[in-house]
Amino acid sequence: MTKETKIVAGILAGAALGAAVALILSSDKSDDVKDKVTDWFCDLLDASKDKISDVADTVKDKVAKVRA
Repeated sequence: MTKETKIVAGILAGAALGAAVALILSSDKSDDVKDKVTDWFCDLLDASKDKISDVADTVKDKVAKVRA
């Protein structure tokens, strides 16, 4: 990924996080919207953890090949 792509991805992730937190903390009594946003955010975190784990495994494999 290029530096610009990482910056755009970070801005979009920050905007999504901010929107989710704003909806969760809002004084609106709409529990349905809050539940949907909470579920979406949890799914997003799980997917992020999976991707980070995959990248870490790939890096470990590449380092092992270089050292071998």
